[in-house]
Order: sequence, then C-alpha cells, then structure tokens
Amino acid sequence: MSVQQYSVEPLVLWITARVNVDTKEKLMSVEQRSANNAAGSSPKGSGLKKIVAASMVGTVVEWYEFFLYATAATLVFGKYFFPASGNELDGIIQAFLTYAVGFVARPLGGIVFGQIGDKLGRKPTLQLTIVIVGVATFLMGCLPGFADIGYLAPALLVALRFIQGFALGGEWGGAVLLVAEHSPNASRGFWSSWPQAAVPVGNLLATLVLFIMSTALSPEAFLGWGWRVAFWLSAVIVFVGYYIRTHVTEAPIFLEAKALVEKEQAVSYGVFEVVRKYPKGILQAMGLRFAENIMYYLVVSFAIVYLKSVHKYDTSSLLLALLIAHVIHFLVIPQVGRLVDSLGRKPVYLFGAIAGAAWPFFAFPMFDTRNAVVIVAAVTIGLCLHAFMYAGQPAIMAELFPTRMRYSGVSLGSQVTSIFAGSLAPLLATQWLKDTGSWVPTAIYLVVACAITTAAVLSLKETKGIALEEVDKADAVREGLLPAGSR
Repeated sequence: MSVQQYSVEPLVLWITARVNVDTKEKLMSVEQRSANNAAGSSPKGSGLKKIVAASMVGTVVEWYEFFLYATAATLVFGKYFFPASGNELDGIIQAFLTYAVGFVARPLGGIVFGQIGDKLGRKPTLQLTIVIVGVATFLMGCLPGFADIGYLAPALLVALRFIQGFALGGEWGGAVLLVAEHSPNASRGFWSSWPQAAVPVGNLLATLVLFIMSTALSPEAFLGWGWRVAFWLSAVIVFVGYYIRTHVTEAPIFLEAKALVEKEQAVSYGVFEVVRKYPKGILQAMGLRFAENIMYYLVVSFAIVYLKSVHKYDTSSLLLALLIAHVIHFLVIPQVGRLVDSLGRKPVYLFGAIAGAAWPFFAFPMFDTRNAVVIVAAVTIGLCLHAFMYAGQPAIMAELFPTRMRYSGVSLGSQVTSIFAGSLAPLLATQWLKDTGSWVPTAIYLVVACAITTAAVLSLKETKGIALEEVDKADAVREGLLPAGSR
C-alpha cells in the first residue's frame, strides 16, 4: 500500500465533514496571506493572540485531565483501585503502571492524528482530540473501586487511560504547530512557547481542584467521592476548549503544502513519509524530549511520592507546594521563549540539560529538611530548569520538518519518547526508593538522561530566525520539484 493510499477511515469521515465547511473560504485567501508571509509578516496583534489563546485553552483542558490522573495516581488510585498489600508504595507502583499505559498509547495517537493533521488540517484534529480526552476523563470519575467490582476496576481504569493517552498523543503536536506556523520568524520561539505554558496551567487547575477537595473534606470523604468531582468538571471545561477552537484558521503555509501534495502526486505526507525521509529529525526530536520528559515527572510526581512516603508530608501541604511551583513555571516559560529567539535554540536548551542534571543532588537534601519554604523552592527550581528545555521545543521541532509532514514528525518524535521517559520515570524512581530507600539511583538516572539530551542538542543546526518556507523549499529541492540553489 502506498503512502497516498493510507487512511484512517473512521476518524477521517468525521474530520472531513468539519473541514469542508470552511475550506473554500480559507483557500480563497491563501494567496493573499502567503504574500504577507513572504514579506515577513504573520498574523499580528489580536489575530496571533487569538490563535495562541485557542491553542492554549484547549491544551489547558487536555493537560488538566491528563495531570489530574497523575496527581490522583499518587494520592488516591493506589488505595482505591488496587488490593491492599501492607506496603503503601506497592499501591502507588501499581497506579503508576496504569499511568504508564497512557504514555504507551500516546505514540499511537501521534501516528494516527499526525497523519490526519497533515492531510486535513490542525484545527479539526484538535477539535476531535479534546472531545475524546474529555469523555474518557469524565468516565474515570464514574468508576467503582476494587472493593466494589474487584479486578474489573483497574481493568476499566486502564482502558480509559489508554483512550485518554491516545487522544493526547495527537493533541500536543497540533496545538504547538497551530501557533508555530502562524508566528513571525524572529519571534517563533516566544509565541510557540505559550502552548507550553498552558501545560502548567492545566496542572495548576488539576492540583487546585484536588487541593480544595482535600482540604474541605475529611480524608475518608476525599478518598470515597471527593476526588471524583475534579474528573467530572472536565465535562464543563471541554465545551469551552472546543468552542474556542472552532474560531481559528489554518496557517497559510499548511494550506499551500496541502495543495502541493494534492497537485503533485509524487509528493506525499504523513508518518510513513517522515520516517522514510527524515529519520535523523525524528531521532533528534526524541533526544530533545528524553531528559525534559523524565525531569518533569520526577519533579511533579515522584517528589510527591518521596515526601509522602519518606517524610509523611500531608496531602494538602504537598498540593500547595505544587500550586506555587506551577504558577512560577507558567510565568517563566514565555520568558525562556524570548531567550530562545535572542540567544538561539541550542545554548538555551544546553543550559537546561546540564543544569537539570544537577537538580536532584540539591533538591532531595532540600526535601529532607522538611521545611515547607525549602521544599517549595526545590520543586520550583526544578520546574524553572525544566523550562529551559521545554519552552523552545515547539520552535525547534517545527523547524526540523517540512510542512507536509510536520505534524507527524513532531508528534512521533515527542510521543514515542514518552514511553521510555515520562511513563517510566516515576515508576522506576518509586521502585528504587522501595528497594534501596535512597534517591541516589534516581539522581544517576536523570544525569544519564541529560547526557543523552545534551548529545541531541549538539547534533542540531542552529535555526534561530529561519523561515518555515525555507524548510519547505529545501524539501522541494530534495524532492526534485525545484532546482538546487533556487530561491
């Protein structure tokens, strides 16, 4: 079967109906907007801000739901969905295993939705993913526990977690590309960092809801039904994200690439094409993602496990510490995005990778002080160092691939990595803590991850200020559609 023949019919039928409504209007204006891009201008002012807001709101909604699961896994699921073993860490490890299922599903979602997004558009794909994640999360809040239905409870939890991760695998690439492809060349790092900043906002909201419920209710009530409220709220906020995403337009550069693929039958798009033509770019994207993904989940998930199991910190205090850290993380990410534009992609990312390797060696001794201010500082510093890797990812990855296969390349490179990085990080760290009683193996683990990411950064070409049209032009020359050296 050729790449052109590849399809994912059940999803394409729904999305095609959405696309046909406004394709005519978009294509009529492509020529004018393309001229603006060629002159170095992209949507400015309210136009670009509207696109950023649409990308951010949907991302906030979806990551609220994803991180809600992560936090609940450490606080609730180990006790509610699994049989008691006499060791608190056993239940947490089992909950993290179900958490990892979402990461396994994400590459599949990246492949499917990346293919659809490269063929039919970023906008309709993002509308579909937000609905799928919302439904799965709402149903999680309805599940009975192990005491009620036995092992069917964790089985249903795993199934819904898989669906949630599958949809989220297609979310991130589309959200960041929607902004990156509309952004001016000189400030792509800054503008495309805003969807990244939406991630801590989603985590902040999830933490805030659980914090309110845990402080307002008794431990028995919180474990019995209070945690469900946060999952049910997803039904409300999904409508907000979906509505806002109906009011955005595709970038002119995508519409041009789509028209080219339709015109030139020898040129294709999507996941098989990007694997065949740009394997180095995928490996570089995976390397960039590796340490960043591991570090994030060590900071926001394993830190809770360590403080709760080793130092018996209460739930409300831990959630409050994360609330503060998430606020600061949100504020720092766009500022690092500015640095990515002014200093370059590589030096900023290198600083994050090298400094991130040092974090556990001072963070865990800070946790051991049991001083609330010191603990908040340790978590906050970890997230700030993480931002130096995270903020520049959309710009760097967008500049690795041509438009006709960018969604697939970005999604595949980022989501496959999550299987070996973020999904395993809190699980391995918790197991090592159980086996050794020490945080040192986890610290060594992060050092190795940061070394891999450092090597990936060093392999990159500096692309600060590059036009995405130039990336497409180089791809066209490579395909023989333009003569070498053409402008």
